[in-house]
Amino acid sequence: MAAQSRPRCAWAGEDPLYVAYHDREWGVPLHDDRRLFELLTLEGAQAGLAWITILRKREGYRAAFDGFDPEKVGRYTRRKVESLLRDPGIVRNRAKVEGTVQNARAFQKLVDEVGSFDRHLWSFVGGRPLQSRRASMKEVPAETDESRAMSKDLKKRGFTFVGPTICYAFMQAAGLVNDHVTSCFRYAPLARGTRARRES
Repeated sequence: MAAQSRPRCAWAGEDPLYVAYHDREWGVPLHDDRRLFELLTLEGAQAGLAWITILRKREGYRAAFDGFDPEKVGRYTRRKVESLLRDPGIVRNRAKVEGTVQNARAFQKLVDEVGSFDRHLWSFVGGRPLQSRRASMKEVPAETDESRAMSKDLKKRGFTFVGPTICYAFMQAAGLVNDHVTSCFRYAPLARGTRARRES
């Protein structure tokens, strides 16, 4: 009961899966290349759908896409793509499935060039989380200068499903920006602890 009484961002609602995602993951700085690839893939898969739909299919995605190992996904053949399009554990959209394979290949090229997907993505916020101070979700933008810059860069590198709105949702989820509203119980800990979390 105590957990349910905590003030949260309104979007978290009451679904236990959504609440757990909000409380434990959303906005926490993420610095693992494979997990960042996973999150970018899932944000792209969400396009046109509710995020809760993707959360419910996340384990299905992990099983279908070899734990989001970019090297393995980048080697997928046309036959593998066709088998994925029959998998009920994921969103069976051809453009999104083929886009994930394309992104895995683009990911590998980027890492070969700069050494780290993590470091490259975090360069768009100067290596530290941006701290918002929003009183309500109505104040949260759909995209920002940083997400537009990220989108432009990733598209140039061959990524797909990385428009500025998707990139901003990704930035929020991966903790590149703390967009919890100020009344949310997660806002202050993340505002205080982001630097320490990055360096741990």
